[in-house]
Amino acid sequence: MSGHVHSAEGHGHSHGLVDDSIKRSREGLRAVSLSLAVLGLAAGLQLFIYLLSGSVALLADLIHNFGDALTAVPLGVAFVMRSERAEQLAGLAVVFAIFVSACVAGVEAVQRLVHQNAPDHLWALAAAGAIGFIGNWLAAQIRSRAGRRLDSPALIADGAHARADAYVSLGVIASAAVVALGAPVADPLIGLAITLVILRITWQSWRTVRGHQH
Repeated sequence: MSGHVHSAEGHGHSHGLVDDSIKRSREGLRAVSLSLAVLGLAAGLQLFIYLLSGSVALLADLIHNFGDALTAVPLGVAFVMRSERAEQLAGLAVVFAIFVSACVAGVEAVQRLVHQNAPDHLWALAAAGAIGFIGNWLAAQIRSRAGRRLDSPALIADGAHARADAYVSLGVIASAAVVALGAPVADPLIGLAITLVILRITWQSWRTVRGHQH
């Protein structure tokens, strides 16, 4: 009898880093894919409503939600590669995507301030804000729980980002309410406010990702 006992399945020593790595990769990829599906659905519904309403506040939220959904791509690649360095780079890609979405939303809001055009279909606009809130909140729960379970700074940062986005989406509901009260200029102003919030999220996410790099 050999003193180096293997299990009946013949892989007693293959458990550990390899199997844990594969399990972590699969769980991370599952969380990323599920959050991508949730945010993609929310953004698709918001796009349809934006085409009806023309709201800048909604456009700012919509652009950001699409960008947020796309951050799942580098995160998913990182989990497939099972590389800590790849996860760190994916975290930086998340931060860059947030920053770009803020710039695009800000430019559109300024242009709408100069060339004012009040949104319509206000009930649909409010519904779009609610959709954004629900989609981001669900994505935040999925990412944050998986990030804590897998000890992934990139997922944790993205979860915090999605949670903040949920509250940003409430700005779209506020825009619909204020425009309904007779102040259409509030729509691009709320769009600018959302842009500033996104920039703050960019900075916080940057600090989170950089703080976990070694």
